[in-house]
Amino acid sequence: MSTGPGAASVPAPDHDDPVSPTPRKPSMFASLKVRNYRLFFMGQVVSNIGTWMQRIAQDWLVLSLTGSSAAVGITTALQFLPMLLFGLYGGVLVDRLRKRPTLLVTQTAMALTALFLAVLTLTGHVQVWHVYVAAFAMGLATVVDNPARQSFVSELVSRDQLQNAVSLNSANFQSARLVGPAVAGLMITGVGTGWAFLFNGLSFVAPLTGLLLMRSRDLHAVERAPRGKGQLREGLHYVAGRPQLIWTIVLVGFVGTFGYNFPVVLSAFADDVFRAGAGTYSLFNTLMAVGTLAGALLAARRGTARLRLLIAAALAFGVLEVVAAIVPGLWLFALLMVPIGVFSMTVNVTANTTIQMSTDPAMRGRVMALYMMVFLGGSPVGAPIVGWITDTYGARVGFAAGGAIAALAAAVIGLVLARVGNLRLSVGWHHGHPQVRFVPRERREELAPAA
Repeated sequence: MSTGPGAASVPAPDHDDPVSPTPRKPSMFASLKVRNYRLFFMGQVVSNIGTWMQRIAQDWLVLSLTGSSAAVGITTALQFLPMLLFGLYGGVLVDRLRKRPTLLVTQTAMALTALFLAVLTLTGHVQVWHVYVAAFAMGLATVVDNPARQSFVSELVSRDQLQNAVSLNSANFQSARLVGPAVAGLMITGVGTGWAFLFNGLSFVAPLTGLLLMRSRDLHAVERAPRGKGQLREGLHYVAGRPQLIWTIVLVGFVGTFGYNFPVVLSAFADDVFRAGAGTYSLFNTLMAVGTLAGALLAARRGTARLRLLIAAALAFGVLEVVAAIVPGLWLFALLMVPIGVFSMTVNVTANTTIQMSTDPAMRGRVMALYMMVFLGGSPVGAPIVGWITDTYGARVGFAAGGAIAALAAAVIGLVLARVGNLRLSVGWHHGHPQVRFVPRERREELAPAA
């Protein structure tokens, strides 16, 4: 998302972090006082519930049709492949276009795609290739919808409310994740997957209505990039010259590609490891949503977006995935979904806010598109790999491998950023407790005893 006018300059980073602190802490629900944002938020609540219902129904439908975790991985890959192929071009378009009319078009396209799949499923004519086509079509719409929706928030709220609005958007999405999978599980077992697709298609009426009811005069004007040559290359050069952007995107790429393949591994754990059904798969997703919702609400109260928090959260996320992969019991595995959700959302919100607060307004569409291309576009690479590992060596190995790669990436990038920021590791005691942190090199030398 972009910020409001006058947000082009970014304060210099502080001494112990390559990313500058955001303004003072807002109240947890400060952004909801803004009418246009409130309309946006309420529309997304309904639509997000439908989105989560379709995700669960789509994964279970593919698994039912094929019996293959790799096929679930292929579906996930096809949904995110357009972002990998065309994400940067989508960002160029978003920087040029008005956000609200763009969202009206993309949300309508996504609604029609869901209704198409609903009709095929309810009439009994659905085949796995139909699901592949629908997933790819949804991905095409997302290429423009995602950066436009992210950037549009800066037109709804002021700069000092941006962190809060980003966090509430995540809380919105994750609270829907509490409802969507639970309803989808009941619907799949009760009346079939087609009704979940139908609900998702109809749910887009809510955000479309919200967009139409917004007051244009209350929107914050944001600079749009003029049509011109070399804008894609300009965006890449912009990111390459800023360590806080490039290393955040690299880390998110590793975590998103190998650690976020939950449709593949959780469906396999429910079906193969614990010999349960769609209800258990829905339970895993619901418990993870509890964690991600908690993580999003904590982020809404947080007044800073620091890279050290991002690194620590990514490291904890990867380690917890490895631990979950080896625990023996269903309920212990299920309960671990909660802290995994907390740290996954901390990674998501911190990276998102870091990118937006460190980027000039006229470049945000392209930078956010690159960020989302790496974050979501990694799935076409990671999902089939993790799906193949899961089919060949088992769900436990697949889950552990993804978590280990995410943790290793966090550790390596943390060391790289420490060197970039001229930081060194400091181990000591604070109020009677051990403390491990990065401090400036000069401070470390001052603390060292004299020779």
